[in-house]
Amino acid sequence: MKDIIVTNNRYVYEKYKDDFKIKFDENFTYLDVIKYVRDKIHEGYKLTTHPLSGSVKPNETPYKTIMISNDKSALDYDSLAIIEDSIATAKKFMNNKPTPDWTESVLDDFRVIDLSLIENVIKKMTHI
Repeated sequence: MKDIIVTNNRYVYEKYKDDFKIKFDENFTYLDVIKYVRDKIHEGYKLTTHPLSGSVKPNETPYKTIMISNDKSALDYDSLAIIEDSIATAKKFMNNKPTPDWTESVLDDFRVIDLSLIENVIKKMTHI
């Protein structure tokens, strides 16, 4: 079965809801998404995509999409180290400068960017 998508981006949800198992919560913050994934890693899931992929900083965008394995096994310490480092990095950025209260037009741009990042990963995964 395909990987699981964790997102707070409704564009990602709408595009992939019929093709992937998705944990979607529009009320999740960027950090909530990463922490949810961390909790799943503790349950035995593994990262499929890097939590800090893309060039948009964690304090710039409110949207985040991460893919994790669909199957559980023993705790993957590499995934755990990556997710914990990603949480620390995101907090550092957010503490230095909080995410602005963007206009809906800018938020829409960030949704499109986040969708584009995961689309590229999914395209690469299906062509391997």
